[in-house]
Amino acid sequence: MALRLRQAREAAGLSQRQLGIVAELDITVASPRINQYEQGRHMPNLRMLERLGEILDRPLPWFFAVDDDTAALLLAWHQASSLKRKRLLKKAAEP
Repeated sequence: MALRLRQAREAAGLSQRQLGIVAELDITVASPRINQYEQGRHMPNLRMLERLGEILDRPLPWFFAVDDDTAALLLAWHQASSLKRKRLLKKAAEP
């Protein structure tokens, strides 16, 4: 989770402080708290992780993907339109 959070934050072009503030953390702890999450020293609670996912446009399961391929698939699914999802499901069901 820690590495994926950092990857998403950097991809969004946000500093740890900026992300913490947007996530409504107190300004005095915004940067240290996000740093602790990214270092794996502390785990955000579910509500905070959902908020971070919304800010960074990442689905909750993406943070826990066991490998990069799974993470990429989860992100692609999250960003796909409803029509594209239906097409992908239909194609996946083909023998």
